Amino acid sequence: MQFSDEPPRVGAEVAWTLDASVRHLNHGSFGAVPRAVQEEQARLRHEMEANPVRWFASLPERVATARIEIAHILGVSTEQLALVPNASAGASAVHDSFLGRGAVDVMVTNHGYGAITAGACRLASRTGGRVDEVAIPMAASAPRVIELIGEQLERHRPGLLVIDQITSPTARALPVAEVCLLARDLGVSTLVDGAHAPGVLADPVCREADFWVGNLHKFACAPRGTAVLVARDGDRLHPVIDSWGAGLDYPERFDHLGTLDLTAWLVAPFAWHHLQEQVGWERIRQRSAALADAGVARLAEALEGIVADPVPDVGQPVGPMRLLRLPGALGATREQADALRIPFCETSRVALAFTSFEGRGHLRLSTHVYTTMDDFDHLARVGIPLLHRWAQQQVQGGQPPNRVHFEEEA
Repeated sequence: MQFSDEPPRVGAEVAWTLDASVRHLNHGSFGAVPRAVQEEQARLRHEMEANPVRWFASLPERVATARIEIAHILGVSTEQLALVPNASAGASAVHDSFLGRGAVDVMVTNHGYGAITAGACRLASRTGGRVDEVAIPMAASAPRVIELIGEQLERHRPGLLVIDQITSPTARALPVAEVCLLARDLGVSTLVDGAHAPGVLADPVCREADFWVGNLHKFACAPRGTAVLVARDGDRLHPVIDSWGAGLDYPERFDHLGTLDLTAWLVAPFAWHHLQEQVGWERIRQRSAALADAGVARLAEALEGIVADPVPDVGQPVGPMRLLRLPGALGATREQADALRIPFCETSRVALAFTSFEGRGHLRLSTHVYTTMDDFDHLARVGIPLLHRWAQQQVQGGQPPNRVHFEEEA
C-alpha cells in the first residue's frame, strides 16, 4: 500500500476533535470519538436534562434497543450480550459470580492487563484460592502458547483461566479460541479479555470462551464508558451496581443502572455505523495495519545505532498495534513506563503508550483512520532523539528509573 499516493487524510469524511498540534499514535489506550458521534451524544444529553423523569423512566428500554443492535453488529446472540462500562467492569461481574463456590484457583499469564489480573488475584484471595501465572515468552508462536498454557492447565486445574485476546503490554494476539477449547475439556472456566478486539478483528468475540469482555470505546470509537460482556451462560452474572432490575434475567438486569449517564451506550451503534458508512471497517482495518507496519519500518531506521534490534518479535502481531524497544533502561517497570507518557507528549507533541515487559521498556503505538505517515516521520525526527537523550541522562545522572525529571534544551 503506497501511502504517499493517498490524500492527506484517508477517511477525511470523518471529522475529529483531536488537538491538531499533537501527533496521536495511541488510539489503543483511550480511543477517539468522531465529532458526529459527540454531537449525537450531546443531543441525547440535552434530551436527558430537558426531562430527567421521562428520560430515566424510559432508559432501560432504550438501553435494551442499543444492546440488541450491538449484539447484531458483533454477530452474537442477544441473549448472551450485556452492556457494561468497560472491560474491567465486565470482568469484575464474572469474578463476583464465582463467590460462594469455595476456594477458587485462578490462572493468568504474564501478558495480562494489570487491572483485570488484579481482579482475578483478588478473587483467589477472597475465596482462599491460589494464583498461578503462566510465563509466555514475548516471541512465542501460537502453537507454543497453546502448549505452555495447556501444560499448566493439566497440572493445576484452576477454577478460572483469564487470558488476553490482544495483549496490552506486548501488542500481540494470543490463540484464545484454541486455549479455551483445551480449558473446557479440562473443566476449567475461561474469561477472555478482548478489550482491544472490537474494530481491530473482523470477528472479535471469542465464542469458545465462557466469558468474553470487549471495549467499544477503543478502536470502535464509541464514547468512553462503553463495553460488552458476552457469556455462554449468564445466569450467575450480575452488574457491579445493583438496581431495580436486579430481579430480571440476564442480560436484561444489566440494562438498569439507576441514574448513571448511559448516553454513551445509546450512541455506540451510531458510532459503528458512522465509520462504516464514511470509510468502511474493512478499509479501516487493512489500512491501519499496513500503516502500522510502514511506520514501524520508519522508526526502526531512526532507532538504528540507538537500540539493538529495535523491533521485537511478538509472535503474533495484530492489527494496528505495534511495539518497539526503548533506548537504555527507560520504562523498565510499569510505573516507569507510565511516567513517560505526559512528559513525552508535552515535549515531543506525540501521544504514545509506554509499556514494560520482563524488565524492558517499550513504546506501543496504534493507528486509526486519522493517522498518517507524517505522524511517524515526526516521531522519528523529534521523538526518537528525545528518548535517546533521556536514556543518556538517566545513565549520566544516575536517577532512579521510577522518576521522570529530564532536562530539555530551551
